[in-house]
Amino acid sequence: MPAILADEHNHFPGLSRIGALLADPGRAAMLWALMDGSARPAGELTMIAGLSPSAASAHLARLTDGGLLALEVRGRHRYFRIASADIAASIEALANVAQVSAPQRPAPRPVRTVPTEMRYARTCYDHMAGELSVRVFERLVGRGLLSVQGTSLEATADGAARFADWGIDLSAQRSRRRRFACTCPDWSERRPHLGGALGAALLESWAARGWVERTERPRILRITPAGHRHFDAFLAE
Repeated sequence: MPAILADEHNHFPGLSRIGALLADPGRAAMLWALMDGSARPAGELTMIAGLSPSAASAHLARLTDGGLLALEVRGRHRYFRIASADIAASIEALANVAQVSAPQRPAPRPVRTVPTEMRYARTCYDHMAGELSVRVFERLVGRGLLSVQGTSLEATADGAARFADWGIDLSAQRSRRRRFACTCPDWSERRPHLGGALGAALLESWAARGWVERTERPRILRITPAGHRHFDAFLAE
C-alpha cells in the first residue's frame, strides 16, 4: 500500500489533511501573520497574503473548517485568530524544522517597514518577539546559558541558575504538553527568538516583575524603565 495513502486508513489520522492546509503559500502567510496571538480582519489577512478577496475568503474558510483558525464576528466584521495554543505550538515547531532544514543562505536583512514599537517588542502568540527578544536570545546562547542541541535548546547549569533567578521552574516547563525550548523565526528581525514553553515562561516572569507591560494596542509590548535597566545590564554582561 503506498505510504501516501496511510492517512486515509487512519494510520496517521488527519496528518495529510493538515499538511495540505499548510502547503499553500497564501494560507501559510495568513497563519504566520496570526502567530503573534492577534485576531485580524479578513481584509488585513488578504493584503498580507497578496491574494484577491475571493481567493482569500476561500482560503480562510478552509483554514477555519480545518480547525486551524477560529472565527470571531464583531458586528459586520469577521476576525480570525489561531484556534488554540496547541495549534500555535505546532506551527511554531514546523517553522523551526523548516528553518533548520533549509539550505544555508546569507542572513536576510530585518524588515524595516514594521512600526518601530512593534519591531522592538511584541508578542508572538504567548512569548516575546522583536529586536529585544532576538538580542536576549542571542545573549542567552552566547553566554552559554542555553545550548543548541539539533533543533532544540537546553538550559545549561549556569542557565538553570539564571532562569531560577527569574523565577522559572525548569522542571515545570519541561512537563508541559509542548516543546520545552526552541528557536522561533522572528518575522521582523529575520533572526530567531526563543519560543516554546520556556519562551512563554520568560514573558510571564518579566511581566510579573514589572519589566514588560502589555499595551492597549494588540501585540505591542512596552518595556518599563526598570525593564530597560535590567535588559541593558543583562545584554552588557
